[in-house]
Parts: sequence; structure tokens; C-alpha cells
Amino acid sequence: MTDMSDAPTSPSPATPAERPEAAATPRDRRVSRRIGAIAESATLKVDARAKALKAEGRPVIGFGAGEPDFPTPDYIVDAAVDACRDPRNHRYTPAGGLPELKKAIVAKTRRDSGLEVEPNQVLVTNGGKQAIYAAFAAMIDPGDEVIVPAPYWTTYPEAIQLAGGVAVEVLADETQDYKVTVEQLEAARTEHTKVLLFVSPSNPTGAVYTADEIRAIGQWVEDHDLWVLTDEIYEHLVYDGADTGSMPVLCPFLQDNCVVVNGVAKTYAMTGWRVGWMIGPADLVKAATNLQSHATSNVANVAQRAAIAALEGDLSAVDTMKEAFDRRRKTIVSMLNEIDGVVCPMPGGAFYAYPQVKGLLGKEHGGQLVETSADLAAYILDAAEVAVVPGEAFGSPGYLRLSYALGDGDIVEGITRMQKLFA
Repeated sequence: MTDMSDAPTSPSPATPAERPEAAATPRDRRVSRRIGAIAESATLKVDARAKALKAEGRPVIGFGAGEPDFPTPDYIVDAAVDACRDPRNHRYTPAGGLPELKKAIVAKTRRDSGLEVEPNQVLVTNGGKQAIYAAFAAMIDPGDEVIVPAPYWTTYPEAIQLAGGVAVEVLADETQDYKVTVEQLEAARTEHTKVLLFVSPSNPTGAVYTADEIRAIGQWVEDHDLWVLTDEIYEHLVYDGADTGSMPVLCPFLQDNCVVVNGVAKTYAMTGWRVGWMIGPADLVKAATNLQSHATSNVANVAQRAAIAALEGDLSAVDTMKEAFDRRRKTIVSMLNEIDGVVCPMPGGAFYAYPQVKGLLGKEHGGQLVETSADLAAYILDAAEVAVVPGEAFGSPGYLRLSYALGDGDIVEGITRMQKLFA
């Protein structure tokens, strides 16, 4: 047997953390930089945390998730049940959506906003989120800039980044009703600007732009030869008779450079059904459809059949929900404004309140220093068992978002706990 005691020994392999970057192997990078840079959805994270605490038996009231507390109307569910039994729906269907659903979307769009489109301008997607990503992926190249009014919904910057673009944030605070101005947009525009993201009614603020404000912004988009993506998912949840409208209708000169995103989730209490769509120029929609043909293929046929029933039905269920949301927004805003250090404007649409809470920051609460709105949200959850989303998630620290798409009793109980916490 050979004696190896004097043989030179090989050094033990370095761990990935010990290797210099140049020596790192591809396998060391276990997650791609592109995907690794994506942040978890803050709103879904808060909602999951609230539900987990409830499952443990804690009386948590969650203001985090943006989904109606109403069940999907029966006639829509019945259509889905029937669809389950139809063998047609057990097979692949066109990647861009069922022709019958595209036809229903065309008719619904004409009825609700006055925008005339053709079926080849429609792509049916797995919820509004996929529509937003598909639109950005089809519109922008690496390095292109997208102007994103803030506060913004958490998914927008992530979708832009995934598509290779750069989100350029423009902040509007409560002193301007959370609405950006043309002057602010112009100050943010550069030679790399390609798209404006426009959202009204807004998530997270509930801000609603007037028709005149929309026309002014639309003219600015046209003057600088930009694209615009307008998210109209909350189109039916507008209160107090606000004078507003759809950008491509108020600004028809933009129709060849405008993408509209919408879906059944908020209007028909169908967040879990995952049916959304994008409407735009036929060439752009074709490109996005090609992407979807490789990413997901068709949206689940049963959900598409349910969406057809929703869009072809009347809006009575929507009106019932809107009446409840209107009542709840007045309650939550009034109660929030009773808390010293909180300033909450009255939202004009959607189902969110977005109070400014800077008066509560930089102080001790419950024996601990609360410096940020993220700290404040954590403290409220721990001390009052109320789940809210901090403004950091929406690009505006110093604020909280509270969805009032929950029962009247829960709203009163939850805000009462907060009132007592900061009394």
C-alpha cells in the first residue's frame, strides 16, 4: 500500500461565498439576476400574513388585499358549472382567447367606455397582471423609460423591469389629490422616455382624474410621440358623479399608441377567476399574443366562459357592490381622520383609503420607536391585530393603504382598534 502521508494535498474547494466573482461558476448563481431582483408583492404578503394569523386563532382584521368581499354572482358561477360539463372546454383553445369572449369584450368596451375596437385588438390574459406584463414586454426594449406616477400599484415597476425597461417615478402627494400634473410629467421626460403609465381610478390612492385632466395629459403624450398604457380595472367604481372617462375615448388621436388593460376581477368580484385582457393596436396585440402562446397558452376555458356570462349580463350586481363601497369609504375616511397625526383625503374611486401618517412617525408607540410607515404597519399588526400595507410598497413612504372592500363591521372594529392604539 502506498504511503500518501508526504504527498501534497489539494486544497478543499472554496464555497461559492468564498470564491471571487470571476471564479464563480454558473451554478453558483442559483437564481437569475433578472428574477432575483423581483420583490414579493407587498399587498399579497400582508394578506397572507393576516390570513396566517387568523388561522392561528388571532382576531386579525385585514385591510391589505384589494378584492371585493362579495361572492361572484350566481349567474356567473352557473355558467362556469355548465362549462365544466362541456367537452369543448376540456381542450386547448386559441392562445389569445375564445372568440366568443373577445366579442363580448368588444361589446362591453363599447357599452361602458364608448371605445370602438375589433376582436383582433384584444388579448385575453390570466388576470390583469399578465396583461400589464405582456403590454410592457411588447412595447419596450432594454433601457426604454416608462413614467410611473406614484403612489403606484406594486406590480407596475416590477413588470417594467422584467420587460427590460426603467421605471421613472413621479410623485404626487395628498396636497394635489395624488394626481400628477403635465408639468411634473414633462420634468421627468428624457430622450429615453417611451411610455406613460396612466391609472384612474388609482390603486392605491383611489384618485380619479377629471376629463379635462385626462385630455391635458393625453395631449402631452401626443405632443411627444409616446405610448400610453391605461389601466381601467376600477372603471365602474367611481363615486360622487365624477366627470371622468377613458383616455383613448377622450383623446381619440392616441388610439394607435394606447393600450387599455382591464378585467373582470374587481367589477364582478372575480379576483380568483384570473381573467383579464389588453386592448391595443392590432400589431402590438399580435406580438403580445405570440408571447402568451409560449408562456401560458389559453386562459382556463371555464374561467373564460364565466367571464362571457359576466360581460353579457347586466350591471346590477356591480351597482350593489358600488353602493356598499361608497358607504364604506365615507366611514373609513371619517374614522381615520379622527386619529391625531393622520390625514386621509376622500378617495374618488376604487376601494382604497390612502392616509398620510407622518404625524405618527418619529415617536415612541408602545415603548418602541416607530420611524417609518413600514415600522408603523408592523406595530399596528402586532399591537392591534390590524393588517395594513405601508406606503413604501407603493413608492411613497409616510402613508398607509387600507382596502375598504371588507364588511362594514370589520371596518369599524379595525379602525376603532387603531384609534385606541394612538389615543
